Amino acid sequence: MKIKRKAPVIENKRAKSDYEIFETYDCGIVLKGAEVKSIREGTASIKEAYVKIENGEAFIYGFYIAPYPPAGKFFPDPERKKKLLLTKRELKRLIGKWKEKGFVLIPLKVYFKGPWVKIKIALAKKKKKYEKKEAIKRREMERELKKYILK
Repeated sequence: MKIKRKAPVIENKRAKSDYEIFETYDCGIVLKGAEVKSIREGTASIKEAYVKIENGEAFIYGFYIAPYPPAGKFFPDPERKKKLLLTKRELKRLIGKWKEKGFVLIPLKVYFKGPWVKIKIALAKKKKKYEKKEAIKRREMERELKKYILK
């Protein structure tokens, strides 16, 4: 009997608190060698990652994938820029919105869809400090309301 293990999902937990998210896109990523095995082990991080569009193509920078020990010296640079795979329509739409003032592209999570590694990226704007405080207050008030309603 074959044991099926669940592939890890690597999330950027601070993204939803630091950014106001407008649109999300699921895209593939070009990886080399044993990078997929390393991601499958859960040894990757997108905390410092961001997406840039260069020459009509999307690239992710700062996506750290730890070296896979059995790969030895043949593992590529852990922090190299990696190409994202999007359709032409999605890229044109992203470029148009990304050029607007204040918009950034950030990765939200890395996950597996079958044997393929996918990244969910978001078109977002950075929240101001007072907006973050308001969101925290709103959450706390909702929590208290639920507590009183359930009593």
